Amino acid sequence: MDHFTSALLSIYDQLIVTDKNGTIMKSTGTVNTLFHTIKSANVGGSIKDVEQDLFSTSLAEEIMGKNEKRSFMQSSWQGHELLMTAYPIESGAWVWAYKEIKDSYPDTSRGQSGPLLESKKPTFPFVIRSKPMLDVLHKMQMVCDVSATVLLLGESGVGKEIAARAIHNMGNRSDGPFMPVNCGAIPENLIESELFGYVEGAFTSARKEGAKGKFTLAHKGILFLDEVGELPLNVQVKLLRVLQERVVTPIGSTTSHPVDIQVIAATNKSLEKMVKKGEFREDLYYRLHVVPIHLPPLRNRVDEIPHLVQFFLQKYNTLYNRKVAFTPDAIDLLCIYQWPGNVRELENTVERLVITSGIPEVDVALVKEVLPFKGPKPPSLPVIDFLMPLQEAVDLVEEQLINMAMEQYKSLKLAAKVLEVSQPTMSRKYKKLRNKMEEASFSPVDKRAILEEQINQRLRSIAVVTAAIIPAEEVISLQKNMNRQTSYSQKLKQKLTMIQEKEGVIEWVFIFIMTEDGRLIHLVADKGFVIEPGEEYMGPPEMVNVAYQAFNGKAGVTPIYEDRYGEWKTSFAPIIDDDGNIVAIVGCDYSKAYFNSEMQRLRKQLNIHV
Repeated sequence: MDHFTSALLSIYDQLIVTDKNGTIMKSTGTVNTLFHTIKSANVGGSIKDVEQDLFSTSLAEEIMGKNEKRSFMQSSWQGHELLMTAYPIESGAWVWAYKEIKDSYPDTSRGQSGPLLESKKPTFPFVIRSKPMLDVLHKMQMVCDVSATVLLLGESGVGKEIAARAIHNMGNRSDGPFMPVNCGAIPENLIESELFGYVEGAFTSARKEGAKGKFTLAHKGILFLDEVGELPLNVQVKLLRVLQERVVTPIGSTTSHPVDIQVIAATNKSLEKMVKKGEFREDLYYRLHVVPIHLPPLRNRVDEIPHLVQFFLQKYNTLYNRKVAFTPDAIDLLCIYQWPGNVRELENTVERLVITSGIPEVDVALVKEVLPFKGPKPPSLPVIDFLMPLQEAVDLVEEQLINMAMEQYKSLKLAAKVLEVSQPTMSRKYKKLRNKMEEASFSPVDKRAILEEQINQRLRSIAVVTAAIIPAEEVISLQKNMNRQTSYSQKLKQKLTMIQEKEGVIEWVFIFIMTEDGRLIHLVADKGFVIEPGEEYMGPPEMVNVAYQAFNGKAGVTPIYEDRYGEWKTSFAPIIDDDGNIVAIVGCDYSKAYFNSEMQRLRKQLNIHV
């Protein structure tokens, strides 16, 4: 337990260990301003009381009931934002790990400092309650402590800048500047000088003393390039050089200077399509596309809408000194709206309702007054090109609508509202439909293949993200000197061990290289790996074939296989250097027991019998 605690404290600020009933057995950490000020956080207290004393929402009981690892954000009554991860461990006990997310909104343009600047920092609004956003958070955790370039993708208003700030605040660059640049808001003739700076006499209107560019101002921090697809082609060339060489040459100067930055770019456009049209450089696209993170639209995160509403409600009640509340029916109505403007539109709507509401409770009628509400419609009418009994046709349309509503809202209550039926009726009809689907004609083998592919997708993603954060130059340097005592060996071993411990379900994480004659050689791994560095791995064909595919650039997952170390499923992904060459592959081993438990969990969750 001490080793486990030490490993977690290298990532989180506060740890609380409880028994299966939530009674605190151990509490340790560094967030003195929060946990050390309440008696409930002491040994003998209750995790449920801790949540009530500290946070605006209480989730411990729900989490312990599901008995699975969960990560999410919590807002304290004092305005702090914490990333919380709950880990079930042996004997039904739990570890509750907290990391405070310290917000930073630098505004040096007016030279403000101290309490005045501090008062201008809004509460960190990164609410995470849905599975898609938990996946986003996991990827952000993987990249926040490395300098890999990140590309945030998603529709306008989904919160790409908030995600970029979260990466900054969670990572080891949090003490450095966060420098946002809206590439679409700066005139084309000024964007180059804004990014790279200029020297005296560079152009007619240049300042006498010159000016630093955003790249230089972001030194030791993060430069956020919003709407990167709007950059002119001539600026894209210069940006590519900075990303490749990490040096900046101001306009009018022949001298370059190095910059230590992480670049996070964002766009709501398809850069891939722009590349095909010649509107965006292909080499720059691949340079930015190192770790892509897609933020889903709000309509795909319906379960977050009530939490976002409460967050924005608290924010604007405080700002405007109001005490407005939303009725449950009003929140349900907000959940079934399509939100073309995403989170930004939702926030503006809540703010408007707080300001304009003449009564203390916002109901359905008031929501309909401010929203152009149109119930969701099927994308096309059902086409019937042959005669059938009328009742059969009605049943087909009903099934289609029920499937669409449940896929969109994942809630019987919300689906019933949008289809305008009672909740008991909806429950009965959906149960009937699920039974019909369960009795469908596909075989048990097909069902198992579907479940296995769901697991494989997740394991493949973990391998790809892991490969993206492994510095290729360190791997190359270690290949030249495979002595396990070198600094590169120790750094990579430590990094792989941290990934293995943080993920929690990976048995081993390792890096393989391949000789000219096709032999797989172990280069480095986490501290528990059983093969020695430099040793050849000789495994079954089903494992080796997927490894070879990874050396050809294709990430993949093996079927269950057996070697002399046990029975495994392994995911592989290539490690690629700055020139696009594959220098090694990273592998993540999962035990057969873990795979079987995941299959069983999915079967129960989807009510599928195999």
